[in-house]
Amino acid sequence: MANSSTAQPLLSFNAQFIAIAHTVCSLAAFLAALGVGYWLHFYKIVQNEHYGYPDEWFPSVSATIGDRYPERSVFQILIALTSGPRFLLLFISYIVFYRQNSIFPILGLVTGLIRTVTCGGWVYITSTDDHDFHDIFMISYIVLTIPWDMAVTKLSPTGSKIRRYRKYTAFAFFFMLVPLIYLFIQHKVHKVPGAYSYYAYCEWSLIFLDIGFDAWSICDFKDLTIEIVSTSKDATMFSTSFKTSTTSAKEPKLHAKPTQQGASLFQLTVDVINAFIFWSMYSSLFLLIWYFPLWHMGISGYETACLTLLSPILLSIPGTSKLVATYPQIVKAVSCLLGVGSYLVADPASRLLTTAAGIGLATISLSCDIWTLGNQKDTLAIKTYAATFVLGLILSAIAKFAFWTNNPIWPIMNKDTGGWNLTGLIVGVVSALFTKLPNAAPLSEKDIKTKKPSFVLTAMGFGSLIYSMSAMLTDSSTIILWNWEGYPIRGPIPVPHGAITLITMCAGIFFGLYKNNSYKKVTYAGVLGAIVLYAFNGWLGYIGGMAYAFWLCYITPLCFHHISKHTSLGAIFCVSFLFTVILSLMHVWVVAYAFVPGGPLLRERSDIVLGLSVLMIVGLVYDYQPLEVNGKQLHSVLRKLANHLVLLTLLSCWIAFARSQFEKPKPYHPKSRLMTAGIWTIHFGLDNDMWASEHRMRDLIKDLELDVVGLLESDTQRIIMGNRDLTQRIAEELEMYVDFGPGPNKHTWGAALLSKFPILNSTHHLLPSPVGELAPAIHATLDCYGELVDVVVFHSGQEEDVEDRRLQSLAVADIMGSSERPMVLLSYLVTDPLKGNYNTYVSEKSGMYDIDPTDDDRWCEYILYKKMKRTGYARISRGTITDTEVQAGKFVIPVNGHYDETYSQKRIDEKDVPPDMRFPSIFYGDGVREHRFHVFDEPRYFT
Repeated sequence: MANSSTAQPLLSFNAQFIAIAHTVCSLAAFLAALGVGYWLHFYKIVQNEHYGYPDEWFPSVSATIGDRYPERSVFQILIALTSGPRFLLLFISYIVFYRQNSIFPILGLVTGLIRTVTCGGWVYITSTDDHDFHDIFMISYIVLTIPWDMAVTKLSPTGSKIRRYRKYTAFAFFFMLVPLIYLFIQHKVHKVPGAYSYYAYCEWSLIFLDIGFDAWSICDFKDLTIEIVSTSKDATMFSTSFKTSTTSAKEPKLHAKPTQQGASLFQLTVDVINAFIFWSMYSSLFLLIWYFPLWHMGISGYETACLTLLSPILLSIPGTSKLVATYPQIVKAVSCLLGVGSYLVADPASRLLTTAAGIGLATISLSCDIWTLGNQKDTLAIKTYAATFVLGLILSAIAKFAFWTNNPIWPIMNKDTGGWNLTGLIVGVVSALFTKLPNAAPLSEKDIKTKKPSFVLTAMGFGSLIYSMSAMLTDSSTIILWNWEGYPIRGPIPVPHGAITLITMCAGIFFGLYKNNSYKKVTYAGVLGAIVLYAFNGWLGYIGGMAYAFWLCYITPLCFHHISKHTSLGAIFCVSFLFTVILSLMHVWVVAYAFVPGGPLLRERSDIVLGLSVLMIVGLVYDYQPLEVNGKQLHSVLRKLANHLVLLTLLSCWIAFARSQFEKPKPYHPKSRLMTAGIWTIHFGLDNDMWASEHRMRDLIKDLELDVVGLLESDTQRIIMGNRDLTQRIAEELEMYVDFGPGPNKHTWGAALLSKFPILNSTHHLLPSPVGELAPAIHATLDCYGELVDVVVFHSGQEEDVEDRRLQSLAVADIMGSSERPMVLLSYLVTDPLKGNYNTYVSEKSGMYDIDPTDDDRWCEYILYKKMKRTGYARISRGTITDTEVQAGKFVIPVNGHYDETYSQKRIDEKDVPPDMRFPSIFYGDGVREHRFHVFDEPRYFT
């Protein structure tokens, strides 16, 4: 080896040529395949499962490189040539980017190598060969791109143009995934012509952005020379040495560790993902618990599962907190495996208990994280962690915004209901394993002598903060629906204005760090906002709600810092979460008062729950003692967090745009002037096996061709129901107008209206209910083929509350009798046909007629009508979606107010009914997806 230093090099070249060769070969492979495909097989490669040319005009990457000869062979030969430069690029990048005591060089090398192998997987196993393995390798490649891009960007010189360019390229790559997924859904689910060609544009953009990201290595290698030198006299053995052509003054900078200002961008991202997993699990706990009292119609015993939130008390056991702080990765990973992986457990009770165990561990981990970071000399550490905690909350709300208010990794989701559980599980566990916490530092004597925060005020305030976030901020539409008044629209709507809620939350956490000394002024605004939110509706109420949401996010770093100063780790967090549980139960009691002990004390008193939660937080805020933070470190942290905030803001805006409806809904049979109306009690969107049921509800409503449908037990905008809105997916995917009905602050179980016809006006009623649960009603006026038609959706009280139901029947009769227009009542009446209150609903006062008085097998659901021609009536079995069937009626809308006043009860055979006025035949016999005609085993038709 000695004479290698004096021997003349056999070969010497600049390392840039490796990066250039990698870029040229990879680009050539894709472009050559695209060119050959266009030349030889254009019409075949643009053809997909639904459409061909001219509906589709641009081929996907898979169709181009894997479906045809010779372009497949051309691509694979050229991409094989890329492998040599690729591996050299990885190893040389490791040398150039090496930093002592940094995890990023080895992270980049390992993920880069694995990523290269997965690239070979989807390149050489095409979708034609094996679709599943092709997709597995492709998804793995995209997932591994995250740590690869992060590591390389992080190791690029701080403040340099190349670092900035890499960051922009990576952001563009991942942002392009959003339209890619949206367009794939448009193609695969909605079968929109041309959607796959636009999808192909995004797919090819990802290819070029990915190649472009690695092409920046050309700049990294410009000062690096590779020499091949002989080590023997006969020059048959060689060694490779690397040397830079830079001056000695620049050499130390190549290996110097950059100055660290606060947590790294990578660690911030890990913390955000961990917080996303926490909020996903936390928000699912009460939702799973709700399934059991729902079926028991009262206290079930499973409510005690919420006591797992008190698990931080275990940190009082000597050595436990040190163990959790030393191995946070293990605790978080196991928590994720239980809490997110519980979707694999079929039995509802076992799934609840598995999830509860997971969230119990997550609460322990969160508590220990806060305490550990709060006891560092760097006071910014705990506030930065608090910011990532809120960002995780925002990310979970964005996921729900994208998935129609269902979190895709909840245990009520699976592959049949649109869940991404496996993806969430993998991402959550990987993120957990990258968690890094500093060693817990004991409080100094100076800290001990300073005034300690109040135990009671701190516990109440922190517990109330967690409750308030879970009650109001886990879904972007919750505050909006608190302000919903019906038609004409006089305030915000969930889409697109949900993006405003999310952006406001982003602004709150940013200014909570940037202007942290203004917390008292912001608290005044937040309290005022809560009052306005409760007292007003429409845009004014929403503005108050945004001030309240901004405040909650703003004061989170303050609350985290305050609670971390308590030495009694287990006790303070246990008591805090006890207050969270108490407030959560109070939040349920305001509407469930008829089914719980002591319920009447909180009946319809959202003001007490909201006011008490606000006052608890205010108590903590005014007990807080502010501390100064390092300005340079704060600036550095804000700059890193800005990357996440900008990305979350862009995601929110894109989802709002993608979900906006631009097509006007159209009825199914306009030529016959037909309106098919249905009523369904949907049991809060949880089926008999505790799975989300929106997909199957949507499919049945579509198969029945319902133009108008009333949904009862539909208000799921509460903690116990996951803060969801069941109407959003159904309305958007079936192209219907929707009236959510009385909002969550009106204390009902919910009534909603979906319509293919424009809703011109709607009024929400809370009918007399002196004893039992509130009875909601919607009185809407629709534009049906130019005729004004009224629809009333109504849910009566329980069987036990006789006087309530009598008063409600009188009130609904008044509503129906007040209109001279054609009308349909879609209702839940709780009465026998032809008896008792039935004769109030069907009476001269109301002017309403029963769709089929001969059907004596009814008790709950009824359809009544007036001033329209009734042509059909059917009952369709529920399957396992809920405990109540669907009832549907067909009506012909009168022309210019002319209708048959005889209300003939004559039944006719189906063969005498025009085909487009019949119920779908798929429901005969065994039906479809467990839905069939039942009771009569056929529909009834009238003339």
